[in-house]
Amino acid sequence: MPHSGITETFFFIFAGAAVLATVALYTRQPMLVAYVVLGCLLGPFGGGWIDDPGFLSEIAEFGIIFLLFLVGLDLQPSKLRNMLGESLLTALGTTVAFFGTGYLVMLAFGFSHVEAAVTGIAASFSSTILGVKLLPTTALHHRHIGEMVVSLLLIQDLLAILAILLLTGLGMDIEALFTSLVTIFLGLPAVSLIAYVGVRFALLKLITLFDAFHEYIFLVAIGWCLGIANLAVYLGLSAEIGAFIAGVSLATSPIAQYIAESLRPLRDFFLVLFFFSVGATLNIGLIGEVWGAVVVLAVMLLAIKPVVFATLLKVQGEGKGVAWEVGYRLGQASEFSLLLSYIALANVLISEEAGLVIQFATVLTLIVSSYLVIFRYPSPMSPNPELRRD
Repeated sequence: MPHSGITETFFFIFAGAAVLATVALYTRQPMLVAYVVLGCLLGPFGGGWIDDPGFLSEIAEFGIIFLLFLVGLDLQPSKLRNMLGESLLTALGTTVAFFGTGYLVMLAFGFSHVEAAVTGIAASFSSTILGVKLLPTTALHHRHIGEMVVSLLLIQDLLAILAILLLTGLGMDIEALFTSLVTIFLGLPAVSLIAYVGVRFALLKLITLFDAFHEYIFLVAIGWCLGIANLAVYLGLSAEIGAFIAGVSLATSPIAQYIAESLRPLRDFFLVLFFFSVGATLNIGLIGEVWGAVVVLAVMLLAIKPVVFATLLKVQGEGKGVAWEVGYRLGQASEFSLLLSYIALANVLISEEAGLVIQFATVLTLIVSSYLVIFRYPSPMSPNPELRRD
């Protein structure tokens, strides 16, 4: 029996998540697995208790937005410039390697060259949500490992935006596609400049004037995050990139850490919805048709990604420990992979079977990668008390 009311929907999600999270903690499993499983059980392809996962996906996007806003708050602009420069070669090299992996796997299973190319693009990215979610706050603030993970993810996010534009633009004429590309390359510096000017000449003065009113600081932070996110969308970028720029623009403020702590519970609320929506969109009944390609693609990505990242980072001069840790933390497919598959299906670029391969393989890598990280490296979600770091 479907329930579409907001109250019923939230009750089933969070009550169910609490139950499965309890089981996960007792059995020393990562809680995000519980959220994905709950989505499979309650979503339209499971019990059908929640029949509008599209609505949940829209809400869950706020989780990604707040996550990247918080990441931006932890990064000084000068440090960010150095990080992006150091990580560019590794990001581009890994993109080529992972594209080739996805492309060849799909060709081996008899899919078309277009389907193989779309899968290769989807396989090129790592999960921003998982990468940052499993990093302890201390790593983001004080450790080089956090800087490397975030900078690589940011470059991948920019490449993912271009990929999304490319797939969407296949339904446009050449003139419209060219206009969209120009808009993106002009939009990024424009959003950055507007954010910088807004913080320097307005926001910092208001925060200084009313810093005794914590509720006001909280409201200003949310308004600033969502305002720049919407500006970015208007200028042809993504809301996630806009939210990150909004965070970086505030990073020099002495109130930045207070804002980060205030928004952390709100971010976690929306991230539960995100992982639930991932599970709710999976049609488990059809996996029998594509299970071979799903398993091979997922295993190949899980095996190759850490190795490629570690190898390129060591060539770049990083230590062995840092290189391998970054490799494992980024050793999965991305939420952008799911989005790319949805766009490709909507534009009839790939078959439903190819879309299922991308979606199931992505979720499988997210789950397995989370296990590899939380049982090996410090993480806020680690079931091992010695590795648990918030």
